[in-house]
Amino acid sequence: MHAITVPSPGGVDSLVHTRLPDVVAGTGEVVIEVAAAGVNRADIGQREGNYPPPAGASPLPGMEVSGIIRSLGHGVSDWAVGDRVCALLPGGGYASLAVAAAGQLLPVPESLDLVDAAGLPEAIATVWSNVFLTAGLRSGETLLVHGGSSGIGTIAIQLARAFGCLVAVTAGTPAKLAACERLGADILIDYRETDFAEEISAATEGAGVDVILDSIGGGYLDRNLRSLAPHGRLVNIANLSGESGDLDFGLMMRRWLSIHGSTLRARRPEEKDEIMASVRENVWPLVENGQIVPVIDSRFALADAGKAHERMESSGHIGKLLLLP
Repeated sequence: MHAITVPSPGGVDSLVHTRLPDVVAGTGEVVIEVAAAGVNRADIGQREGNYPPPAGASPLPGMEVSGIIRSLGHGVSDWAVGDRVCALLPGGGYASLAVAAAGQLLPVPESLDLVDAAGLPEAIATVWSNVFLTAGLRSGETLLVHGGSSGIGTIAIQLARAFGCLVAVTAGTPAKLAACERLGADILIDYRETDFAEEISAATEGAGVDVILDSIGGGYLDRNLRSLAPHGRLVNIANLSGESGDLDFGLMMRRWLSIHGSTLRARRPEEKDEIMASVRENVWPLVENGQIVPVIDSRFALADAGKAHERMESSGHIGKLLLLP
């Protein structure tokens, strides 16, 4: 099979296109003939040596794919060879063949392009598990999404709107904000030009937002807390700022605020199975009827994985970047 390996950590030149022996499905797993793999910032972290895959996972980067099931491992009975699927992976997606746990597969409807489906698993699982299962976003509440034009952000906007919520977003260019508005965002904030906490206060008449989905981390901590309504919930899924942040405990207690931190990749397989089962029950009907769609920025050949990483690192993209074997 064709694959991208990372013999040693570093820049985009450390991504090496090569041939490896075909992978084989273990118990409870399937082998997928990959149509496309999603590119995520965690892949960049792995390339740089800062975010290794979980123990026992493939050392290849790539945490989501779409494609056709090529073979079944022992004990797999709910899927068949030839099924169109997309999958959440702990690693191994940057290849022409990938192994996935059967419990972390989703069926790709005929109405959805098989290649584009690779842009869904990681973002939908991240948003659903953090915003809805952990933070408990409910109809009528307001969600603030930092990086609204990212792969995760574009899904968060659509999901929140589908469940009857108002959505505020931050993004860094007029084009990105326009894309968020087309997806249904109600409050548009250019974080390069204005202070988002002040903008949230003005837009909500001082009420604040109920849930914040944030990947910036410590650099936004104080302003995030000031942007939350009483009983508000902040969910951090990354710390791209690299900062620790100052926590105002008095503010937290006076306004009954909660802070949650999580990663998806390092969760136990059983937890990820549960998340994907909940996604299939609660979210996937919205994908099947076209209410939730993947927003695809660019598609690259697998051999050009370095160019895809450069595109992501430039932050010029809107939505997902995909690799095609």
